[in-house]
Amino acid sequence: MFDYVNLHWKLNRNQSIINTLKEGDMLPTTSCKETDWLSLTLEAVEYQGVAIVTDVVPESMLERIRPAMYKARDRQIRDVGRERLEQAREVGQMRIMLDVDAVFPEILELPQILNVIDRTVSDTAILHLQSGFILPPVENLGYAESDAAEMFQFSFHQDFRRHLEGYLGCINMMLNIDEFSAANGATVFVPGTHQKRELPSDEYLRANALPAEAPAGSMIVFDATTWHASGFNASSEDRLAINHMFTRSYMKQMIDYVRALGSDFVVGLPPRTQQLLGWYTRVVTSNDEYFRPREERLYRANQG
Repeated sequence: MFDYVNLHWKLNRNQSIINTLKEGDMLPTTSCKETDWLSLTLEAVEYQGVAIVTDVVPESMLERIRPAMYKARDRQIRDVGRERLEQAREVGQMRIMLDVDAVFPEILELPQILNVIDRTVSDTAILHLQSGFILPPVENLGYAESDAAEMFQFSFHQDFRRHLEGYLGCINMMLNIDEFSAANGATVFVPGTHQKRELPSDEYLRANALPAEAPAGSMIVFDATTWHASGFNASSEDRLAINHMFTRSYMKQMIDYVRALGSDFVVGLPPRTQQLLGWYTRVVTSNDEYFRPREERLYRANQG
């Protein structure tokens, strides 16, 4: 039998900070201004699969991110071409943004992100993927809503489709660059569907999905095995977000950021950001690289 976590599970402490999951309620939410936000968030993710943390991205950074995302979108269109992007059937997604504007690697220095990484997939984790999302109003999708409903991001899915007997291999942190609401297509999550070997039914997912409604600057933290889907944007404005997936260091990245960005770019970043991008876990390609002195090795010691 599919053993879901009880949706009425309650935390035993500080009910004013984390909301209980009752019918019509929002997902567990706390502010990073609270001293115990991290422990409360991790507890919610462990039992529910998802939690929201507000007040993470400062307004000054949000103001830099918004135009930079459109710049990243325009570059992707120029480099890939509209036809190939339409064939991929990914609405408003950008896969490689880090070298478009300095603000994107700066995101990886946010202490709230690093705190969650260290306490979940370890302090040697690497960035599996940074994805930008510019979700247009449904009338501007370019697809009929019935057709769009069959596309990956609009259908219920897991970002990490591997069952590891409860072992956390991947953690997601999605930053709300704009406010998330049910009206503008906030991502919906089904609490308690993480770390399960058996797949939930479509009926269960639809009946128990909750929108991740939160102000701009918030961070949605979720176990990457949690079932979720993008909502449809019924507003008149684009809705912007950036999702980050972090995995254990020995798992292969979706994008080889060192190769994609180039060594000259990566070495100009802070050491922790270099490590997150995979600079300390590169694969050797020759005897010369293999037999380098310890301090020059591509795959450094103690990386998990």
